[in-house]
Amino acid sequence: QEKFCKFKDKREACEVGCRVGLAYITNGVVSSPLEGFVRLKLKERNDGSGQFFALYFGGPIRSAGTTATCAFVYLCDYVRKNMGFKEYDATPEEVKRASCELDYFHERITNLQYHPSNEEAEFLTLHMPVQLEGDPSEKIEVPNYKDLPRIETNKLRNGYCLALAEGLTQKGMKSWGKFMKWYKDFEMDHWGFMADFVKLQKEIKAKGEAKKEEGEIEKVPPDYTFIADVVAG
Repeated sequence: QEKFCKFKDKREACEVGCRVGLAYITNGVVSSPLEGFVRLKLKERNDGSGQFFALYFGGPIRSAGTTATCAFVYLCDYVRKNMGFKEYDATPEEVKRASCELDYFHERITNLQYHPSNEEAEFLTLHMPVQLEGDPSEKIEVPNYKDLPRIETNKLRNGYCLALAEGLTQKGMKSWGKFMKWYKDFEMDHWGFMADFVKLQKEIKAKGEAKKEEGEIEKVPPDYTFIADVVAG
């Protein structure tokens, strides 16, 4: 809000605010605030009602840690809301691009620490108030959902995949467990969708075995996700 210095424009002021926030979250000891968060871009909503935040991530966002990445996205949305910008309005094609790109990145580039299901990736992309973006990092292009007007490249983006898969989907439950206690104090009620995401994720991980029959004692639901790629021998 330029109380201490002047910026070139409102976008630059917001970007610096987000970057300083990430430096604070990570104690200023890793490269994420400079290289993991590449830039903030303002893009137009489909209905022409205003601009929303697009957060560009690079590979070094890994150094921030997965839970800190979630906190950073919350922080950026707080800046967005208080500076008067609109929420991101994902199109059906942009939602499908998320799951398609994560699948291809996991299969063709490197195993993600956590490979979310299509339902998880698409649910978050549909409900996110800010857009997760990234610069192209690989030579391989996505197999489908190319040439989308609000996604600048057809090539795979490692920073984007890390932020969405290993950040928001992997640590969504953990970060929401903390954020849910005070998100209303910051007038960020629109993040209530995370409660539905956590419920959806539990059901997917347990493959339907978490459902309790009438009169049955509630059990700890199984989690099949983290042993999916274990080699037995």
